[in-house]
Amino acid sequence: MSSRVTSHPDNELSGAQKFFYCNRFGRLLLKGILVRPWVSKLAGWYMDGRMSTMHVKGFIRSNGIDMSDYPERKYRSFNDFFTRTVKEGARPINEDPHALIAPCDARLSVYEIQPDSSFSIKGGRYTVAGLLRSEQLAKHYEGGLCLIFRLAVDNYHRYCYIDSGRKGTNVFLKGRLHTVHPVALKVCDIYKENSREYSILRTDNFGDVVQVEVGAMMVGRICNNHQEASFARGEEKGRFEFGGSTVVLLLQKGVAELDPEFAENTAQGLETAVRMGEAIGRAVRN
Repeated sequence: MSSRVTSHPDNELSGAQKFFYCNRFGRLLLKGILVRPWVSKLAGWYMDGRMSTMHVKGFIRSNGIDMSDYPERKYRSFNDFFTRTVKEGARPINEDPHALIAPCDARLSVYEIQPDSSFSIKGGRYTVAGLLRSEQLAKHYEGGLCLIFRLAVDNYHRYCYIDSGRKGTNVFLKGRLHTVHPVALKVCDIYKENSREYSILRTDNFGDVVQVEVGAMMVGRICNNHQEASFARGEEKGRFEFGGSTVVLLLQKGVAELDPEFAENTAQGLETAVRMGEAIGRAVRN
């Protein structure tokens, strides 16, 4: 399996971030107005509009996005571009039922879940219980694995089911949408600011897997395709609209073994680039 190792995002601030996090007036605006849900809704309305297409070419250029994986077409809006689909065959799904596949294009970090574990997700610290707001559900995953898939702006922003099975309802945890830069921790608690949505996937080969989609500022819409439903390996589960995003998978103890490189890289403070559908580990057969 080929993969690309990258360091975690650097701490360099943009001019806007410096204003909102390092300037007193900027901090007041951030806490009082800009993290309100209606601001993200307004931004979402603009990103859905035809005028927003003016940003597409510059966004591709400034982020070095390789468009060869995507069909050439005219986009109706920036979000239409941002949630674009890949060409047929561009993200082949590993069909081995015992292969654990990546649900999305992302930078992957892998951790063991211990009773006192907390994980860095988008610059904040999360316990499993805090992430799910459920101590009872979190206990089922002690001793298991926490897989954090961080999507960057140049990634494909759709995600798939990792196996076949049946899912429960989506649980949406409302938060105040917020930028995810680590310096924001000096202003307010990022952990409480991110909106997220999770569901329990009763999979054929990996037991009950919790998948969590985490949104950030300007990601007011985590767009999952199904409520309670049966699903197939590689079937599209949903998509993120404009902004940085994260998918978290929680695996119970002993259901899967991941390729060692992921834990080794994580231990060194590195992320490993993966693509949707590629094998990252295998089911453990009892």
